[in-house]
Amino acid sequence: MALLTACASWNKGTAPARPAEGFDPGQIAKSDIDRVAEAHQRAVFASLRRLAEKLYRRNPREWRKAGQPSLETALARIFDGRHAWAFAELEGRQGSEAIHLAFREDFAGDRVLAFIGGLGGMLMSAFNDKSEFFIIDDLDPQALFNAARNVEIAVWKLSNAAAPNGEPWLLSNEGAGPVRNLSFEREFGKIIGSLDLLSVIVADKTNRVVAKVFQSLATAIFLPVKF
Repeated sequence: MALLTACASWNKGTAPARPAEGFDPGQIAKSDIDRVAEAHQRAVFASLRRLAEKLYRRNPREWRKAGQPSLETALARIFDGRHAWAFAELEGRQGSEAIHLAFREDFAGDRVLAFIGGLGGMLMSAFNDKSEFFIIDDLDPQALFNAARNVEIAVWKLSNAAAPNGEPWLLSNEGAGPVRNLSFEREFGKIIGSLDLLSVIVADKTNRVVAKVFQSLATAIFLPVKF
């Protein structure tokens, strides 16, 4: 039990890393569902990192505003640090509050950090702020379902929120011109699909019923992921 407790709290609140090569004694304390959850979580955060890189490439002013020397260091700031998704630059805001900050006119900081950092914190909350899962852990399928809907809301805001001059706060998909760039849409779709599938798997395992709440994206509010 002491081994399980120590393992369950390891790497709390940070982006999940790939499992170590070779035999890991902690694997003995994992069920098949635990391994599935970890695989989905790694896929979700791999897509989130790719989205952050794409946003920084289309909006290089953002990492420069934050005083970062390069795009790579800006990415590492978000995904490789032990910050529990709390960034001083975001005025103490996390999760959905940080996402909202990315689209506020009076925010002068790194909007990519606010958007991606907010999403990362919200997603980790849906995974109980853990990067590894063991037999004693219990994910909530409703939290995972709500997180998927929150990603949909965040995507809508990214595509539609604009500055007073009509320009988007953050450039993402490009639908005009001879070549359409919908790579952002595909990565967000992967995240939503992984969360929805894992929600179904966990609900089936625990015999729980997930309340399927759907909202108009134009007026939607972020759903809770902690209960």
